[in-house]
Amino acid sequence: MANHKSAAKRARQAEKRHLRNVSGISAMKTYIKKFNSAISEKNTERTEDLFKSAVAYIMKLASKNIIHKNNAARKISKLAKLYNSIK
Repeated sequence: MANHKSAAKRARQAEKRHLRNVSGISAMKTYIKKFNSAISEKNTERTEDLFKSAVAYIMKLASKNIIHKNNAARKISKLAKLYNSIK
């Protein structure tokens, strides 16, 4: 446990941020899984909506430094490649 008041506060803040980051990453994975399931069903209109929302959410996480910008770019590129393959 922290010995100083400021260290205890930093530990509390780090735990809050950790929970927020884990939640965001989990939501991102859910977006990607929904997109992939729509791709496998060949549902083009649903795929388009899911693609846009997944890309927007991934970019949002990257802008908040929850995931690295190159990681976000790699995920978006992979989604775009799949999306363009069914068009």
